[in-house]
Amino acid sequence: MILAAMLLAAAAPPLDAREADRYRGCLASAGAEPAVAVTEALRWRGAGGGVPARHCLALAYLAQGRFTSAAVELAGAAREAEAARSPLTAELWGQAGVAALAGADAASAVTYLTSGIAATSAGVARAALFTDRARALVEQNRLADARADLDAATRLDASVADAWLLRATLARRTGDLKTAEASLVDAARLAPGDADIRFEAGNIAAAQGRTDLARAAWNAVIAAAPGTPAAIAAQAAIVAAGGPQASAGSASPP
Repeated sequence: MILAAMLLAAAAPPLDAREADRYRGCLASAGAEPAVAVTEALRWRGAGGGVPARHCLALAYLAQGRFTSAAVELAGAAREAEAARSPLTAELWGQAGVAALAGADAASAVTYLTSGIAATSAGVARAALFTDRARALVEQNRLADARADLDAATRLDASVADAWLLRATLARRTGDLKTAEASLVDAARLAPGDADIRFEAGNIAAAQGRTDLARAAWNAVIAAAPGTPAAIAAQAAIVAAGGPQASAGSASPP
């Protein structure tokens, strides 16, 4: 699971040698036998295991697809870290927000990510938190607030293609095609050939009435990344635009 892998890559809480061994063992179980890890982590948490126990429990829940439970544990870990003035506080709030969003709980995601933003002054970390909060705000149809978050994210860290892509998509959805096109240029510069960026290029072209360019961009996605979500969406867009279904080899990437 991508979400669990992302959280596993996050910084671990500072531990003594014995706790570190227990944490590593719990993480290994979370990936291989999540039910076993849940039992172990609950026992550890009940014995005062604190942040590492909660973090391992959250990862085990994620492996089981229990996103809401994972978000609750990560939020609990963030509160404990905050009380201890741990430098991991903002990261844990961010993880809680991502887990909540994966569980379709945008309201909790916004709350957790807002806490994360308040917990750090680091520009790169704040940019990531603003970007994730923008996703949650879009789910709540708070598009103006999401746009403000993406503007903040790209000011704080202009090196992340995903933030520029989200900014482009949101601008297109709200009819600001000039901003959409400019943001997409930045996204493409940072991640040339990315299928999602190419798909959005087609969407923007279609919104501008440039149907031939839109179909060329969508066909390029299908040719370059057949079977991916972006290619499936591109095929649907071609059909919706009144074009023929494309085969994987019908176009070459621009």
